[in-house]
Amino acid sequence: MSVKSVTHLNFRGDARAALDLYQSVFGGDLAVVTYQDAGSVQDPAEADQVMWGQVVADNGFHVMAYDVPSGLPWDRGENAFFVSLRGDTTEEVTAYWEKLSVGATVVQPLAPAQWAPLYGMLRDRFGVLWVVDVVSEYSG
Repeated sequence: MSVKSVTHLNFRGDARAALDLYQSVFGGDLAVVTYQDAGSVQDPAEADQVMWGQVVADNGFHVMAYDVPSGLPWDRGENAFFVSLRGDTTEEVTAYWEKLSVGATVVQPLAPAQWAPLYGMLRDRFGVLWVVDVVSEYSG
């Protein structure tokens, strides 16, 4: 038996655009179900928003997202979560970083760190905080 952890991102009207960005960065398949598709429209203005969506790529990337209905509380938060993105090579990680950083706020520039060949942190244009690094052997 195994268990898989998948980051689930909560938005207020931006889920589709965020999923589109992540698919453009990591590739893979995008699946989106709107509130209208599911027959669960509470507010007609939100009918085309994402009730459930995900991007799943062959390289192992998987993220889920939805638009929180206006009738429910939602706050983007400051440090509610990080999405940890780890790659095997500096080339792979640098390519992801370059795409994610468009319109982002860099918190920690991508550079060598004491614990990894490359490490960086950024808040993408949707407010999601990413920790990006190259996998290295732990020697603690």
